[in-house]
Amino acid sequence: MIRSELIQKLSEENPHLFQRDVERIVNTIFEEIIEAMARGDRVELRGFGAFSVKNRDARIGRNPRTGEAVAVEEKHVPFFKTGKLLRDRLNGG
Repeated sequence: MIRSELIQKLSEENPHLFQRDVERIVNTIFEEIIEAMARGDRVELRGFGAFSVKNRDARIGRNPRTGEAVAVEEKHVPFFKTGKLLRDRLNGG
């Protein structure tokens, strides 16, 4: 599901709300999650999962085309861990 499909589905399920308001709500939620992660905070949505930022140390990698050693800088990557409810639903529980 992409963002526009989520907005459409929420608009259909909540006919008392204008689509532009639903769009603003969805965008605000995503922006808050992004801003929290940019600060290094963890965002937990009970039953769904938790978003966090993991740090990957600098290392020596290899260029797959040439086999040449390449220095890879330290970086921060987003990480998502599923919640118990979501995991149980996906596994038929």
